[in-house]
Amino acid sequence: MSASWKLSVEVAKPVAEAALAAQELAPDWDADIVLTACEIDEQHPDDWLFEAWLPRKPKAADRRAVAALFDGGAPDLVAEQVPETDWVTESQQRVPPIRAGRFHVHTPDYPADPDAVDLVIPASQAFGTGQHATTAGCLAMLDLMKREGLATRNHADIGTGTGLLAFAAMRLWPHALATASDIDPVCTGVLVENARNNGVPLGGKRGELLFTVADGMDDPLLKARAPFDLLVANILAGPLAEMAQEFAAAVTPGGSIVLAGLLETQEARVRAAYRRHGCRLARRLVKGDWSILWLRKSRIR
Repeated sequence: MSASWKLSVEVAKPVAEAALAAQELAPDWDADIVLTACEIDEQHPDDWLFEAWLPRKPKAADRRAVAALFDGGAPDLVAEQVPETDWVTESQQRVPPIRAGRFHVHTPDYPADPDAVDLVIPASQAFGTGQHATTAGCLAMLDLMKREGLATRNHADIGTGTGLLAFAAMRLWPHALATASDIDPVCTGVLVENARNNGVPLGGKRGELLFTVADGMDDPLLKARAPFDLLVANILAGPLAEMAQEFAAAVTPGGSIVLAGLLETQEARVRAAYRRHGCRLARRLVKGDWSILWLRKSRIR
Protein backbone atom coordinates (compact mmCIF):
# COMPACT_ATOMS: atom_id res chain seq x y z
CA MET A 1 0.00 0.00 0.00
CA SER A 2 1.38 3.42 -0.94
CA ALA A 3 2.18 5.96 1.74
CA SER A 4 0.13 9.10 2.30
CA TRP A 5 1.68 12.55 2.39
CA LYS A 6 0.72 16.13 2.97
CA LEU A 7 2.09 19.52 1.97
CA SER A 8 1.45 22.23 4.54
CA VAL A 9 2.14 25.89 5.17
CA GLU A 10 1.03 28.45 7.75
CA VAL A 11 -0.57 31.50 6.17
CA ALA A 12 -3.00 34.30 7.01
CA LYS A 13 -6.69 33.43 6.82
CA PRO A 14 -7.40 35.56 3.68
CA VAL A 15 -4.48 33.90 1.91
CA ALA A 16 -5.78 30.42 2.74
CA GLU A 17 -9.32 31.30 1.67
CA ALA A 18 -8.08 32.80 -1.61
CA ALA A 19 -6.09 29.64 -2.34
CA LEU A 20 -9.13 27.45 -1.66
CA ALA A 21 -11.21 29.62 -3.98
CA ALA A 22 -8.52 29.39 -6.68
CA GLN A 23 -8.70 25.60 -6.56
CA GLU A 24 -12.42 25.76 -7.33
CA LEU A 25 -11.62 27.67 -10.52
CA ALA A 26 -8.73 25.42 -11.59
CA PRO A 27 -10.05 23.54 -14.65
CA ASP A 28 -7.80 20.46 -14.41
CA TRP A 29 -7.34 20.04 -10.67
CA ASP A 30 -6.02 16.61 -9.65
CA ALA A 31 -8.80 14.97 -7.63
CA ASP A 32 -6.19 12.99 -5.67
CA ILE A 33 -5.05 16.22 -3.99
CA VAL A 34 -7.47 17.11 -1.20
CA LEU A 35 -7.17 20.60 0.29
CA THR A 36 -8.06 21.68 3.81
CA ALA A 37 -7.50 24.85 5.78
CA CYS A 38 -8.31 25.73 9.35
CA GLU A 39 -7.55 28.04 12.24
CA ILE A 40 -4.42 27.03 14.18
CA ASP A 41 -5.26 28.62 17.54
CA GLU A 42 -8.51 30.14 18.79
CA GLN A 43 -6.48 32.96 20.31
CA HIS A 44 -5.10 33.87 16.86
CA PRO A 45 -8.05 33.47 14.45
CA ASP A 46 -6.20 34.97 11.48
CA ASP A 47 -3.42 32.35 11.58
CA TRP A 48 -4.39 29.36 9.48
CA LEU A 49 -2.82 26.04 8.49
CA PHE A 50 -3.23 25.18 4.81
CA GLU A 51 -2.74 21.51 3.88
CA ALA A 52 -2.76 19.50 0.66
CA TRP A 53 -3.23 15.76 1.25
CA LEU A 54 -1.93 13.23 -1.30
CA PRO A 55 -1.99 9.43 -1.58
CA ARG A 56 1.65 9.51 -2.77
CA LYS A 57 4.94 11.26 -2.19
CA PRO A 58 4.58 14.77 -3.68
CA LYS A 59 6.20 15.23 -7.07
CA ALA A 60 7.49 18.50 -8.44
CA ALA A 61 4.29 18.83 -10.46
CA ASP A 62 2.20 18.41 -7.29
CA ARG A 63 4.15 21.16 -5.55
CA ARG A 64 3.75 23.47 -8.52
CA ALA A 65 -0.01 22.83 -8.68
CA VAL A 66 -0.50 23.66 -5.00
CA ALA A 67 1.87 26.64 -5.07
CA ALA A 68 0.07 28.06 -8.11
CA LEU A 69 -3.04 28.55 -5.97
CA PHE A 70 -1.28 31.30 -4.02
CA ASP A 71 -1.16 34.76 -5.49
CA GLY A 72 2.18 36.53 -5.40
CA GLY A 73 4.55 33.60 -5.28
CA ALA A 74 4.90 30.05 -4.05
CA PRO A 75 4.82 29.50 -0.27
CA ASP A 76 7.36 27.36 1.55
CA LEU A 77 5.41 24.09 1.43
CA VAL A 78 6.56 21.49 3.94
CA ALA A 79 6.21 17.84 2.88
CA GLU A 80 5.44 15.26 5.54
CA GLN A 81 4.62 11.57 5.35
CA VAL A 82 1.61 10.49 7.42
CA PRO A 83 0.54 6.99 8.47
CA GLU A 84 -1.75 5.34 5.93
CA THR A 85 -4.49 4.85 8.52
CA ASP A 86 -4.52 8.59 9.22
CA TRP A 87 -5.12 9.72 5.62
CA VAL A 88 -8.91 10.05 5.77
CA THR A 89 -9.22 10.66 9.51
CA GLU A 90 -6.67 13.45 9.67
CA SER A 91 -7.96 15.23 6.59
CA GLN A 92 -11.56 15.13 7.84
CA GLN A 93 -10.66 16.28 11.34
CA ARG A 94 -9.13 19.40 9.78
CA VAL A 95 -12.49 20.43 8.36
CA PRO A 96 -14.47 22.47 10.89
CA PRO A 97 -18.28 22.48 10.94
CA ILE A 98 -20.29 25.06 9.05
CA ARG A 99 -22.65 27.22 11.12
CA ALA A 100 -24.98 29.27 8.94
CA GLY A 101 -28.20 30.66 10.32
CA ARG A 102 -30.05 27.81 12.01
CA PHE A 103 -27.92 25.18 10.25
CA HIS A 104 -24.99 23.21 11.67
CA VAL A 105 -23.24 21.06 9.06
CA HIS A 106 -20.37 18.83 10.10
CA THR A 107 -18.38 15.75 9.21
CA PRO A 108 -18.95 12.50 11.12
CA ASP A 109 -15.92 13.37 13.27
CA TYR A 110 -17.78 16.22 15.00
CA PRO A 111 -20.76 15.95 17.36
CA ALA A 112 -24.24 17.09 16.43
CA ASP A 113 -25.61 20.37 17.76
CA PRO A 114 -29.00 19.69 19.38
CA ASP A 115 -29.92 23.37 19.27
CA ALA A 116 -29.48 23.66 15.48
CA VAL A 117 -30.79 22.11 12.29
CA ASP A 118 -28.07 19.48 12.18
CA LEU A 119 -26.78 17.85 8.99
CA VAL A 120 -23.78 15.54 8.53
CA ILE A 121 -21.75 15.29 5.32
CA PRO A 122 -18.34 13.54 4.92
CA ALA A 123 -15.43 15.94 4.40
CA SER A 124 -14.37 14.23 1.18
CA GLN A 125 -17.60 15.41 -0.43
CA ALA A 126 -16.79 19.12 -0.88
CA PHE A 127 -15.73 20.37 2.55
CA GLY A 128 -12.38 22.09 2.94
CA THR A 129 -12.62 23.74 -0.47
CA GLY A 130 -13.57 27.15 -1.77
CA GLN A 131 -17.03 25.77 -2.37
CA HIS A 132 -17.37 25.56 1.42
CA ALA A 133 -17.99 29.33 1.45
CA THR A 134 -20.72 29.14 -1.20
CA THR A 135 -22.37 26.27 0.65
CA ALA A 136 -22.43 28.28 3.88
CA GLY A 137 -23.75 31.25 1.93
CA CYS A 138 -26.60 29.24 0.42
CA LEU A 139 -27.54 27.87 3.84
CA ALA A 140 -27.56 31.39 5.27
CA MET A 141 -29.68 32.62 2.35
CA LEU A 142 -32.23 29.82 2.75
CA ASP A 143 -32.43 30.61 6.46
CA LEU A 144 -32.98 34.31 5.66
CA MET A 145 -35.72 33.47 3.15
CA LYS A 146 -37.54 31.37 5.74
CA ARG A 147 -37.23 34.09 8.39
CA GLU A 148 -38.66 36.63 5.96
CA GLY A 149 -41.74 34.47 5.49
CA LEU A 150 -41.04 32.74 2.19
CA ALA A 151 -43.22 29.67 1.71
CA THR A 152 -42.57 27.01 -0.90
CA ARG A 153 -44.62 24.05 -2.01
CA ASN A 154 -42.25 22.84 -4.73
CA HIS A 155 -38.47 23.36 -4.68
CA ALA A 156 -35.50 22.04 -6.64
CA ASP A 157 -31.74 21.88 -6.07
CA ILE A 158 -29.93 21.81 -9.41
CA GLY A 159 -26.34 20.53 -9.30
CA THR A 160 -27.00 19.07 -5.87
CA GLY A 161 -23.75 17.11 -5.44
CA THR A 162 -24.00 15.79 -1.87
CA GLY A 163 -27.69 16.66 -1.55
CA LEU A 164 -26.94 19.09 1.28
CA LEU A 165 -28.89 22.10 0.04
CA ALA A 166 -31.86 19.94 -0.89
CA PHE A 167 -31.80 18.48 2.63
CA ALA A 168 -31.63 21.97 4.11
CA ALA A 169 -34.63 23.17 2.09
CA MET A 170 -36.56 20.10 3.22
CA ARG A 171 -35.85 20.94 6.84
CA LEU A 172 -37.23 24.44 6.31
CA TRP A 173 -40.25 23.40 4.22
CA PRO A 174 -40.94 19.80 5.26
CA HIS A 175 -44.29 19.46 3.43
CA ALA A 176 -43.09 20.64 -0.01
CA LEU A 177 -42.31 18.61 -3.09
CA ALA A 178 -38.51 18.31 -3.19
CA THR A 179 -36.42 17.57 -6.28
CA ALA A 180 -32.65 17.37 -6.76
CA SER A 181 -30.54 16.79 -9.85
CA ASP A 182 -26.91 16.52 -10.84
CA ILE A 183 -25.07 15.96 -14.10
CA ASP A 184 -22.72 13.40 -12.50
CA PRO A 185 -24.13 9.86 -12.07
CA VAL A 186 -21.67 9.28 -9.19
CA CYS A 187 -23.82 11.64 -7.13
CA THR A 188 -26.60 9.06 -7.03
CA GLY A 189 -24.82 6.81 -4.53
CA VAL A 190 -23.49 9.80 -2.61
CA LEU A 191 -26.92 11.37 -2.24
CA VAL A 192 -28.60 8.10 -1.26
CA GLU A 193 -26.01 7.47 1.46
CA ASN A 194 -26.19 11.03 2.77
CA ALA A 195 -29.99 10.93 2.76
CA ARG A 196 -29.86 7.76 4.85
CA ASN A 197 -27.41 9.30 7.32
CA ASN A 198 -29.57 12.40 7.71
CA GLY A 199 -32.95 10.68 7.91
CA VAL A 200 -34.13 12.15 4.61
CA PRO A 201 -36.84 10.00 2.96
CA LEU A 202 -36.47 9.38 -0.77
CA GLY A 203 -39.45 9.30 -3.12
CA GLY A 204 -41.86 11.48 -5.05
CA LYS A 205 -44.38 12.44 -2.37
CA ARG A 206 -44.45 15.66 -0.38
CA GLY A 207 -41.78 15.52 2.30
CA GLU A 208 -39.70 13.09 0.21
CA LEU A 209 -36.75 13.85 -2.08
CA LEU A 210 -36.81 12.81 -5.72
CA PHE A 211 -33.40 12.68 -7.46
CA THR A 212 -32.49 12.52 -11.14
CA VAL A 213 -29.28 12.58 -13.15
CA ALA A 214 -29.74 15.42 -15.63
CA ASP A 215 -27.68 17.78 -17.78
CA GLY A 216 -29.48 21.04 -17.22
CA MET A 217 -33.27 21.38 -17.18
CA ASP A 218 -34.00 19.34 -20.34
CA ASP A 219 -34.98 16.24 -18.38
CA PRO A 220 -38.36 14.47 -18.29
CA LEU A 221 -38.55 14.37 -14.51
CA LEU A 222 -37.60 18.02 -14.04
CA LYS A 223 -40.11 19.05 -16.71
CA ALA A 224 -42.81 17.02 -15.01
CA ARG A 225 -42.09 18.55 -11.59
CA ALA A 226 -41.84 22.14 -12.86
CA PRO A 227 -42.71 24.91 -12.40
CA PHE A 228 -40.88 25.34 -9.10
CA ASP A 229 -41.50 28.19 -6.70
CA LEU A 230 -37.91 27.87 -5.43
CA LEU A 231 -34.90 26.80 -7.48
CA VAL A 232 -31.40 26.61 -5.99
CA ALA A 233 -28.25 26.29 -8.10
CA ASN A 234 -24.79 26.32 -6.48
CA ILE A 235 -22.59 25.68 -9.52
CA LEU A 236 -20.33 28.13 -11.41
CA ALA A 237 -20.81 31.56 -12.98
CA GLY A 238 -20.54 30.38 -16.59
CA PRO A 239 -23.28 27.75 -16.40
CA LEU A 240 -25.43 30.02 -14.24
CA ALA A 241 -25.40 32.73 -16.92
CA GLU A 242 -25.88 30.25 -19.76
CA MET A 243 -28.88 28.64 -18.07
CA ALA A 244 -30.66 31.86 -17.12
CA GLN A 245 -33.46 31.34 -19.63
CA GLU A 246 -33.96 27.68 -18.63
CA PHE A 247 -33.98 28.45 -14.91
CA ALA A 248 -36.34 31.40 -15.30
CA ALA A 249 -38.72 29.32 -17.42
CA ALA A 250 -38.77 26.58 -14.76
CA VAL A 251 -39.86 28.96 -11.97
CA THR A 252 -43.38 30.20 -11.25
CA PRO A 253 -44.19 33.92 -11.62
CA GLY A 254 -43.17 35.48 -8.32
CA GLY A 255 -40.96 32.48 -7.56
CA SER A 256 -37.42 32.56 -6.20
CA ILE A 257 -34.04 31.54 -7.57
CA VAL A 258 -30.93 31.21 -5.38
CA LEU A 259 -27.65 31.36 -7.28
CA ALA A 260 -24.17 30.62 -5.92
CA GLY A 261 -20.76 29.56 -7.13
CA LEU A 262 -19.97 32.97 -8.60
CA LEU A 263 -17.30 35.40 -7.52
CA GLU A 264 -18.21 39.01 -6.76
CA THR A 265 -16.36 39.99 -9.92
CA GLN A 266 -18.70 37.74 -11.93
CA GLU A 267 -21.91 38.92 -10.31
CA ALA A 268 -22.77 41.72 -12.77
CA ARG A 269 -22.65 39.33 -15.72
CA VAL A 270 -24.87 36.76 -14.02
CA ARG A 271 -27.42 39.30 -12.80
CA ALA A 272 -27.64 40.84 -16.28
CA ALA A 273 -28.39 37.41 -17.78
CA TYR A 274 -31.32 36.92 -15.40
CA ARG A 275 -32.67 40.46 -15.81
CA ARG A 276 -33.19 39.67 -19.48
CA HIS A 277 -35.61 36.96 -18.39
CA GLY A 278 -37.57 38.94 -15.84
CA CYS A 279 -35.64 38.09 -12.66
CA ARG A 280 -34.64 40.84 -10.24
CA LEU A 281 -32.40 40.86 -7.19
CA ALA A 282 -34.20 40.47 -3.86
CA ARG A 283 -31.19 39.97 -1.56
CA ARG A 284 -27.49 39.25 -1.81
CA LEU A 285 -24.95 37.85 0.63
CA VAL A 286 -21.16 37.87 0.32
CA LYS A 287 -18.96 35.12 1.77
CA GLY A 288 -15.29 35.88 1.20
CA ASP A 289 -14.94 36.48 -2.54
CA TRP A 290 -18.23 34.73 -3.35
CA SER A 291 -21.69 36.19 -3.99
CA ILE A 292 -24.94 34.45 -3.15
CA LEU A 293 -27.99 35.90 -4.91
CA TRP A 294 -31.70 35.64 -4.21
CA LEU A 295 -33.65 36.58 -7.33
CA ARG A 296 -37.42 36.93 -7.75
CA LYS A 297 -39.15 36.29 -11.07
CA SER A 298 -41.55 38.99 -12.20
CA ARG A 299 -45.25 38.13 -11.95
CA ILE A 300 -45.91 39.93 -15.23
CA ARG A 301 -43.99 39.32 -18.45
